[in-house]
Amino acid sequence: MTTQQLTAEIRKKNSFLCIGLDTDLTKIPPHLLDLEDPVFEFNKAIIDATHDLAVAYKPNTAFYEANGIKGWQSLQKTIDYLNQNYTDLFTIADAKRGDIGNTSSMYAKAFFDDLNFDSVTVAPYMGQDSVEPFLAHKDKITILLGLTSNQGAFDFQTKRVDDQELYKTVLKTALTWQNAENLMFVVGATKAEYFKEIRAIAPDHFLLVPGVGAQGGNLNDVCQHGLNDNIGLLINASRTVIYASNRHDFAEKAREQARKLQQEMREILN
Repeated sequence: MTTQQLTAEIRKKNSFLCIGLDTDLTKIPPHLLDLEDPVFEFNKAIIDATHDLAVAYKPNTAFYEANGIKGWQSLQKTIDYLNQNYTDLFTIADAKRGDIGNTSSMYAKAFFDDLNFDSVTVAPYMGQDSVEPFLAHKDKITILLGLTSNQGAFDFQTKRVDDQELYKTVLKTALTWQNAENLMFVVGATKAEYFKEIRAIAPDHFLLVPGVGAQGGNLNDVCQHGLNDNIGLLINASRTVIYASNRHDFAEKAREQARKLQQEMREILN
């Protein structure tokens, strides 16, 4: 899915909601644990219940890698299910990869070619040659960590280097790289006061925004300075949606939470 197609889906659904599939075996409803692949069955139920209210899904790969080969198989089944049944959805591998060039090439191959995600999150700390192997896949999107939602973001990202915050240097430098039009940036909802400055640097790029809900971010604060003419935002919600209930009604309750967010987004867009 291209960003143009993503914008069209956002306008069609009146939603820029991304649902994070941070699926934890210790938190899913106990009755699913008797199934052959409880993680996939949980994901499938969440997707089926919310697909018309969301435009993107974002499995966090750590939650799958922690379960070894079975977890990787659950991830494969989840992305295959999305690609085969819901072609109107944007898929994000939240993997936060980034390494020397040949290693990054293999990471890109794994997530873009093998698993067939539309996008992958990438850490920029190692610089241009660690990111451009992802950008070389011209039909895919590379989502670069910009200003993250965690408290530790202040350890490095907002420190001033040459009279400029480091995250601004990351954004400005990344926009000079080859195929930079295929970049998105992660900006945490808990950093809403920074969105105006970020939009001054990257006015046209999509921003993936975690931190609304459980982490304390506010949707209206983000949208005030984060929206652009093409919407330009994907608001991620994970725990507040997928763990709305741990009973047999978990999918129904997840839909209720997703609908609340979608209705807020509809009002903002209108």
